[in-house]
Amino acid sequence: MAEAWTVPLPDYVAEPLEVYVNGVPQTPWTDYVVRGRVLEFTKPLAQEGRLGFIRWASIFLGIAGTYRKHDSVDVIYEAGGRRQVAAGLPVVPPARPS
Repeated sequence: MAEAWTVPLPDYVAEPLEVYVNGVPQTPWTDYVVRGRVLEFTKPLAQEGRLGFIRWASIFLGIAGTYRKHDSVDVIYEAGGRRQVAAGLPVVPPARPS
């Protein structure tokens, strides 16, 4: 993969996995690849960063909303014989050349 958006898996998550982006099931080797403890996606994923004071204040006062793109990555795995969900995992964008 030339550019990969990565999602580190928490230590407690074990394979086999079911991966969802914004509630849509993803297909292994088509949408993502598991490399060690990381999911690598070929399509761009975005997560809204921290809000600055002015943006936060404008939302609080009802002047503006937050309309930025925010992809949610969720993983379903099995632990102790039960299906578990790791929701809202952090997305790491590809490194930018310096």
